[in-house]
Amino acid sequence: MAVSDTHRAVEAVWRIESARLIAGLARMVHDIGLAEELAQDALVAALEQWPESGIPDNPGAWLMSIAKRRAIDQFRRRDRFDRKLAELGRDAEARQEQAEPDLDAIEDDIGDDLLRLVFTACHPVLSTEARVALTLRLLGGLSTDEVARAFLVPESTVAQRIVRAKRTLAKKKVPFEVPRGAELARRLSSVLEVIYLIFNEGYSATTGDDWMRPALCEDALRLGRILAELAPWEPEVHGLVALMEIQASRSRARMDASGAPVLLLDQDRARWDQLLIRRGLAALDRAERLGAPGSYTVQAAIAACHARARTPEETDWQRIAGLYDLLGRLAPSPVVELNRAVAVSMAFGPAAALELVDALTAEPALERYHLLPSVRADLLSKLDRHAEAKAEFERAATLTRNERERALLLERAAASAPEPVSS
Repeated sequence: MAVSDTHRAVEAVWRIESARLIAGLARMVHDIGLAEELAQDALVAALEQWPESGIPDNPGAWLMSIAKRRAIDQFRRRDRFDRKLAELGRDAEARQEQAEPDLDAIEDDIGDDLLRLVFTACHPVLSTEARVALTLRLLGGLSTDEVARAFLVPESTVAQRIVRAKRTLAKKKVPFEVPRGAELARRLSSVLEVIYLIFNEGYSATTGDDWMRPALCEDALRLGRILAELAPWEPEVHGLVALMEIQASRSRARMDASGAPVLLLDQDRARWDQLLIRRGLAALDRAERLGAPGSYTVQAAIAACHARARTPEETDWQRIAGLYDLLGRLAPSPVVELNRAVAVSMAFGPAAALELVDALTAEPALERYHLLPSVRADLLSKLDRHAEAKAEFERAATLTRNERERALLLERAAASAPEPVSS
């Protein structure tokens, strides 16, 4: 095998195995930063040795073995250092407490290790941006450069976020563990928020020239599926997976050949991925059987209404409006109210919806949110108030940071121009 082929194979193995490797090492060394360094050392060894020796039958086990040896070297060096300190009069008992751990146990319970890594990387002590960057780096196997390109920020910015995140985890002495009891629910919420944030950034890019970034959707889906295997008893985990599967099923239909956005009611539903829809509906069924619906499960139920409709006319908008009522009680927010207004418009007419949207115009949280004037413009257009609709579409275009979306909004503004009055 050529060297370049071997390097590609190493990269593929790394993408699959890195999270398990880092998770197992972090449990043993109690330091995520050190665990990642040890895993990276093993990766470098693979890049050096595999072109000559060939790819081993079990590359994951090979990487783990190398990383374990590096860890043992680290502990022995530390042990020698501690002994030297003891000779200088340090307390020997402190050294005993830092005895070399049982590295042979490193491959036990790897599923639990991954779960610990998820909860640690998404710890609330970190900022949202840091949680996202660290999760994609440690669990998604993305390089710093890949994370930077995905979010259109400088590589140095992402690198700093990751370094600071590891430093914060160490400084705050965040334990490498799965929380229990009431703390579990709070921390799980943080984990799900990070995964869905990654998915949403891929599904509707906040900035840049592309309407979607499918790779981010795939990374989030992969993380969600892993989490569902690790925590099968949690209904909201399946609810989130269901939501992402069903939304991802529309990816191919959300853009035309030029990359321009295609709105939901205009999409060619034959292009929706039926396998992802079936997976999403199955996950939704699991979520609903496990307990009372949470916000992700309700959002998945809304997405399922669209997925089950063979044509736009078959969509059960009254049920969707009812689900948004429920979502508003579970997770009240101005954005949920805005989405509810869209459903009300489709179920009961634009006039009723416009009253809801107008009430949101004084909401500070939506002051710079481009979808508020966009939705309002759509309702005004349906009520034949074209001049007002045009102004609102133009205002929405000034607020969005996505070039594809801006072009679509300006196109709709132009289409809303009032007809010239004939003399």
